[in-house]
Amino acid sequence: MSEITAKTPWKDSMGDVPMHLNYFEGSMYQALEKIAEKYPNNIAFDFMGKSTTYKVLIEKINECAKSLRTLGVRKGDKVTIAMPNCPQAIHMFYAINLIGAIANMIHPLSAEKEIEFYLKESNSVTAITLDQFYNKFENVRANTNIVNIIIASVKDELSKPLKAGYMLTEGRKMEKIPKDAPVIRWREFIKMGKFCFYNYKEEVGGEDTAVILYSGGTTGTTKGIMLSNKNFNALGQQVVAANPMFRIGDKMLAAMPLFHGFGLGVCIHTMLSQGGRCILVPRFTAKSYAKLITKYKCNFIAGVPTLYEALLRLPSMEGADLSSLKGVFSGGDSMSIELKKKFDKFLADHQSSIQVREGYGTTETVTACCLTPRDRYKEGSIGIPFSDTYIKVVKPDSDEELPYGEEGEILLAGPTVMQGYMNNEEETKNTLRRHDDGLTWVYTGDLGTMDNEGFIYFKGRAKRMIISSGYNIYPAQLENIFDAHEKVQMSCVIGIPDKYRMQAVKAFIMLKPGIHPSKEIEEELLNYCKAHIAKYAIPKEIEFREELPKTLVGKVAYHLLEEEEEKKYRIISDNN
Repeated sequence: MSEITAKTPWKDSMGDVPMHLNYFEGSMYQALEKIAEKYPNNIAFDFMGKSTTYKVLIEKINECAKSLRTLGVRKGDKVTIAMPNCPQAIHMFYAINLIGAIANMIHPLSAEKEIEFYLKESNSVTAITLDQFYNKFENVRANTNIVNIIIASVKDELSKPLKAGYMLTEGRKMEKIPKDAPVIRWREFIKMGKFCFYNYKEEVGGEDTAVILYSGGTTGTTKGIMLSNKNFNALGQQVVAANPMFRIGDKMLAAMPLFHGFGLGVCIHTMLSQGGRCILVPRFTAKSYAKLITKYKCNFIAGVPTLYEALLRLPSMEGADLSSLKGVFSGGDSMSIELKKKFDKFLADHQSSIQVREGYGTTETVTACCLTPRDRYKEGSIGIPFSDTYIKVVKPDSDEELPYGEEGEILLAGPTVMQGYMNNEEETKNTLRRHDDGLTWVYTGDLGTMDNEGFIYFKGRAKRMIISSGYNIYPAQLENIFDAHEKVQMSCVIGIPDKYRMQAVKAFIMLKPGIHPSKEIEEELLNYCKAHIAKYAIPKEIEFREELPKTLVGKVAYHLLEEEEEKKYRIISDNN
């Protein structure tokens, strides 16, 4: 192994963090069950003021597992979860794991066509979603192999006073589901477990596929990432090893969503498999986030840089006591040096003794696999690898390792590396490559450098990608959707500077001959987007052009459009 990958920076800079760990080889459910046996009366999670103990959580998961078995779900079947962070989603996730099925995690705000793609791509047999998303699933159901749709409601998990308030506000906005709709309501679903008279627990091991998360991979085309039980269990152990200040019962504000590797892997599974307590946040706003940090005296929080930018501006944070915080983590996008300085000062001004710790990772490794040490920060660095995780920098798309300080492609290896892309052997071969050192490396497509102490510096993305409020958006996907519209000749999608989101989506559209730009056509394209694109990826702005700039080989020169927008942004910023 090379000098770079052989270094053990965790041991060098954090003497209380082990270099190697012994990983639990069982299922995710079994990891949770072990904690529940030790601490049955500890609180596992809180939701809208209501607490659930580990003992009750295990009981609920087993009820759910029996019902899934009664429905006919078997080992290896895919079950789609399209839910926010709420109790039913947690129960279903671990129940799927208990019976040996595979959880297909998708964004509940996905457009209909995206939902159809996820259901077909995974060949899901059952799906669970909230009542407010029923119509989207019903509209695409006939084109998929879905047998059962289970409908849950947030109100079922609320106390009586909160339930009444919910029905007067959120409940009024929702379309009513027809009484004869071909769905199974959550309460009916749970009752089905009474008819399970045989063993519903499957033998599940660490190497079995447990979860499918979605990402654009290295090409920007949506792919299902197959992750094992061990991938998630190892992550839980690594995160706690990198945070030796963690104690049983410590509270994590779980605002990052379940369909995201960070939300599911760190905020939920790491905490539950290691004896922590999750504060579930079903709908994220900076205001609610701030309120919950202080209400529950959270010990750990995680978010994207835009979140921390928003917290700085909240009047409600004035005088807030943040002394309970043991860890504040930033990921999903690079945090500017200036923002880090501002937020570190904000923490100090609010009685906190810690600083923001930046991390890095990809969905191909569940989520973070690199973190800034708690006692040592290097300006501009995204940290050093977790225990048993290796990072090296190579000449792009090769195995030629570069000297310290030289920029190249970031490669990752370790126990959290995915099993591969679902239904896509070619992309799996391109992304996962075995080297002479015996390790399987993930080619991230990200550019960076490494210094002689093993600290990593993120420099940019080799692949085209927009990051808006922590969401990865792939321009090529959006361009394919626009180009399929009957009135569009060609399109180019870029990320433009945005004070709040860091980047927003802008589409440049060249219409077909004879079709002229108008407010009506812009409206038509935006409505078209709503049916095909997730809400967070819909363009903030559409600009019509008679021609789009081209490269010498005839491709759209998207970088020229990016430069134009950067200049505009600088002029506006300077004038303000």
